Amino acid sequence: MFEYAPAPESRSIVDIRPSYGLFVDGDFVDPEDGVRFKTVNPATEEVLAEVVAAGPRDVDRAVAAARAAHETRWSTLPGRERAKYLYRLARIVQERSRELAVLESIDNGKPIRESRDVDLPLVAAHFFYYAGWADKLGYAGFGPDPRPLGVAGQVIPWNFPLLMLAWKLAPALACGNTVVLKPAETTPLTALAFAEICQQADLPPGVVNIVTGAGETGRTLVEHPGIDKVAFTGSTEVGRQIARSVAGTTKKVTLELGGKAANVVFDDAPLDQAIEGIVNGIFFNQGHVCCAGSRLLVQESIADDLLDQLKRRLATLRLGDPLDKNTDVGAINSSEQLQRIRLLSDIGEQEGAERWSAPCELPDRGFWFPPTVFTGVTQAHRIAREEVFGPVLSVLTFRTPAEAVEKANNTPYGLSAGVWTDKGSRILWMAQRLRAGVVWANTFNRFDPSSPFGGYKESGYGREGGRHGLEAYLDV
Repeated sequence: MFEYAPAPESRSIVDIRPSYGLFVDGDFVDPEDGVRFKTVNPATEEVLAEVVAAGPRDVDRAVAAARAAHETRWSTLPGRERAKYLYRLARIVQERSRELAVLESIDNGKPIRESRDVDLPLVAAHFFYYAGWADKLGYAGFGPDPRPLGVAGQVIPWNFPLLMLAWKLAPALACGNTVVLKPAETTPLTALAFAEICQQADLPPGVVNIVTGAGETGRTLVEHPGIDKVAFTGSTEVGRQIARSVAGTTKKVTLELGGKAANVVFDDAPLDQAIEGIVNGIFFNQGHVCCAGSRLLVQESIADDLLDQLKRRLATLRLGDPLDKNTDVGAINSSEQLQRIRLLSDIGEQEGAERWSAPCELPDRGFWFPPTVFTGVTQAHRIAREEVFGPVLSVLTFRTPAEAVEKANNTPYGLSAGVWTDKGSRILWMAQRLRAGVVWANTFNRFDPSSPFGGYKESGYGREGGRHGLEAYLDV
């Protein structure tokens, strides 16, 4: 096997400030009661910048700015005028896509190929898509004259920082709402760069406000009485807390939470294609994907052949510098997440599963974990039941389609699933029975702004994307 020469993307295109304030009412402002903390590069542990953990008075100020903008400017604009701003945001994202991709990889740890080729095109696509809806809301199926809710409080995760921002901001703005958004504490930089894009696009002040911080800032935002709509993507545990905190209020809520997706491979599946789908399903973005195919259900008759091919494929993955265009597997986002991955992997071994890790050299600095496969896994193992949120695959076997459905559905989650087979009738049969919000057929981790996304059970409720994504931001 030949070696790839390093092909690093230049950091010079990105200008990271030493410190950032909060983006409130169209300007960056100093905190009133927030404190500063450092954000680091997970691949090197280098300090990138100081950002603010917004306090209650800071959140008050952001919500007040969003309320004023909603009542005096944004909600009264005709849809075609709002669309112009969304189109402008989409085009600026495209113009600055290289800069944003590099910044995302530096702050998050994901490979530049994924930031450049997956995240940024989808970010722009979401703004373009919902710009098209802004003057057509009366034809979306929610009444002839649907009205916005008001001020949306949005809390996004660290696995797809800029993409999750687009998923939430674009439909909210298209429907006439204003927003206070809190990015994850470990990945705030692309959200703050997007604040600069809002200024560049001459977005009216107060329409988008960005407050950085950790869990306490998010709690303050979600529980704020001036918030009309809560949108959250993150862990099921935090989702439960949010559901409890808004119970008894008039706030509308959408929750996109954890997952433990089953990737089901039948004996008639094209194995080469399925292997690539398995790799993409769990090792894309280091497994930091809520809908990752972290449980591989393979038909017993082909299990040995598939596992041999899978291990050969994993041995070719290149782990290392996220800014190297040859890198397949980047850094784990934080030391806390790395500790959780290590803990659950160790428990998997202690409970009797057989562990195999791809042969690769881990860098000395940063947060790294090799692509790992567990075989001999039963449904009682914690690694088969709990969301690891890392590059760890649990392999189970089945004999019949009915057994595959039973095992796939034997989870508290219900976000996504994959089916690999040559038979279209079997795909439809499985899709009707799998209790998952999204079922991919002979592919995995495919996203489109026109397609709704969301889960069942402990994976949350509500849908984001497509026409369905508008409903969450309309008073219907």
